[in-house]
Amino acid sequence: MEDDEATAVLKAVGRQIKMWREAAGMRQAEFGSAIGYGEEMVSSVERGRRVPKPEFLDKADEVLRADGKISAMKKDVEEARYPKNVRDLAKLEDEAVELGAYTSSHIHGLLQTPDYAQAVYALRRPAYTEDEIERHVAARMARKAVFDRAPRALLTFVQEEVTLRRPVGGKMVLRQQLEHLLEISQLRHVSIQVMPTDREDHAGLSGPIRLLKLQNGKTLGHLEVQLHSRLISDPREVQILEMRYGMIRAQALSPRESLTFIEKVLGET
Repeated sequence: MEDDEATAVLKAVGRQIKMWREAAGMRQAEFGSAIGYGEEMVSSVERGRRVPKPEFLDKADEVLRADGKISAMKKDVEEARYPKNVRDLAKLEDEAVELGAYTSSHIHGLLQTPDYAQAVYALRRPAYTEDEIERHVAARMARKAVFDRAPRALLTFVQEEVTLRRPVGGKMVLRQQLEHLLEISQLRHVSIQVMPTDREDHAGLSGPIRLLKLQNGKTLGHLEVQLHSRLISDPREVQILEMRYGMIRAQALSPRESLTFIEKVLGET
C-alpha cells in the first residue's frame, strides 16, 4: 500500500485474522485450504501485505466461527484498498454541495461505467497489474455514491466532443458509456454539457478543471496533470478557475442541446 493509514488498517486486520486462526488451532496452509486460498495469500494478508477481498473475509469468518467479527471489517478494508488521493478526493466530494468538472481527454471519472473505467486504467503506462486495475476501478465506482447521497449536490460536467467519440475499450464499451451518459443526464441534480470541437471560443484550452463548493461555503479547485494531482485552496487561484469554468459552460452546448448531440453520436457509433 502507498500510505501509512491504509497500511495500519491492513496490518490490524491481518493481526486479527491471525489471532482467530491460531485460536482455532489451524496452520496457515490448513486455513487457506479451508477458505479456498493458498498459504502464501494467507501469509500475505496476515502480514498486511495483501488486501483481502470481501469473500476472503466472509469465508474466514465462517471457518473460524467469528460470528461476524471478521466480516465486519470489510468496510474498513474496502476503504483502505483505495489509493490515498482517491480517498481524500472522495471525502471532499462527500462534503460538496456543488461539483463542477470540465474534461478534455476522456469521460469524467464520476460518469464512467465500470467497463470504461477498466479500459482507461488498462491503457496506463507504465502498466498497472490486474490487481491494481481492479483496485482503481473499485475506488472510482465507490465515488459515484455522490449521485445518490442526500441532500443532493448539484453536479455539472462539460465534456469535449472528442471524449464522446474516442472508442476507449472498443465500440461496445463506448456505446454503453454513451447510453449511461444519457441515463444519468435525466437526474434533476445533474447537468452534462458538450463542448463541440468546432467552437472558436474556448476558455478551457489550459486543461481539465474540477471545482468543489463545500458546505462551509469554501470553494476548492482540483487539477490532475500527468503525474501530479493538486488541490487548489488559494482564493485568488480558485477565482480564476471559477471564471474559466463559467466561461466554458457558457461556450458549450446547453444541457438540452448536449443531450441531442450525445444521442446523435450514439447513433453514429
